[in-house]
Amino acid sequence: MPLNRQTLAIVILILITLAVSVRRTVAEELPEYREAPAFRNGRECPTTAWSPSSLEKNPHDPSIIHIAMTLDETYLRGSIAGVFSVLQHASCPENVVFHFIADRRRAADLRRVVATTFPYLKFHIYNFDPNLVRGKISYSIRRALDQPLNYARIYFPDLLPSGVRRIIYFDSDLIVVDDVAKLWRIDLRRHVVGAPEYCHANFTSYFTPKFWSNPVFTASFRGRKPCYFNTGVMVIDLWKWREGKFTEKLEHWMRVQKRYRIYELGSLPPFLLVFAGDVERVEHRWNQHGLGGDNLEGLCRDLHPGPVSLLHWSGKGKPWLRLDSKKPCPLDSLWAPYDLFRHKSLFSDS
Repeated sequence: MPLNRQTLAIVILILITLAVSVRRTVAEELPEYREAPAFRNGRECPTTAWSPSSLEKNPHDPSIIHIAMTLDETYLRGSIAGVFSVLQHASCPENVVFHFIADRRRAADLRRVVATTFPYLKFHIYNFDPNLVRGKISYSIRRALDQPLNYARIYFPDLLPSGVRRIIYFDSDLIVVDDVAKLWRIDLRRHVVGAPEYCHANFTSYFTPKFWSNPVFTASFRGRKPCYFNTGVMVIDLWKWREGKFTEKLEHWMRVQKRYRIYELGSLPPFLLVFAGDVERVEHRWNQHGLGGDNLEGLCRDLHPGPVSLLHWSGKGKPWLRLDSKKPCPLDSLWAPYDLFRHKSLFSDS
């Protein structure tokens, strides 16, 4: 029986209402965060006026610190804590600019969360197209490592404005407990990437026997003394990266991996293949990594010996999940003061 106009109008209205309701529900999935205080520059800080368009007029202002991070709903709580920690310890917080990479489907919602949590923050969000890595990602030992956004760091030189010469890349599971300007000022010299190296680590374990048995593959390290470095904290010269076409070199090894299965971890091994042994060494204090345990169990770990400027919960265990489950590791208490997550139980009327 055909629908009359009135019935059809009602059906259309119901469908529109449901669509709006579903859209609103998706938007509301992102948690709320307490507003961070405003952090202001001291008198000794140079005055800067930054906007995305200013990068074309004044492409390199060394007094502006550019930090790049990825944003997604899974690690958003960690990202918010990381931003908060950077601002709290920065000598010139108003001179710090954040460049966030997000999936285009959630970029608007994530922008709203960042803007309401940090009303005074200088930031820009760039849309990441997952199609860039479609067909290039191989499964790894942990599902989180296989997400397209985990590979976004490979495409920073293409996503960020050409006027940004250098960035600090931070993972979303770390906090900074020192002035980030100290890390920003390191001299990369001829290198493209600067990061703490760990030459005592068993470098061979990051690749499969199939890799080490193939002289064509192992020849990639010829003339280098490769050491493991964690890609969660890197200082990157984007201009040199573009000149050397390093995105293409990383993509090459991703294609090799799809065919030959030469490693088990997500986006780390391509960076080791391209850069290991050719990295500007940064003090270990700038990446006290591994606090999330290994990639399988995520057991508690202690700090490495020496001073600390950055705490990094790389590995399976994340501090916000362990704190919420009431099963925290001792060092998770160092992350907790930077957590701006608005717990419903603390703010509800019941």
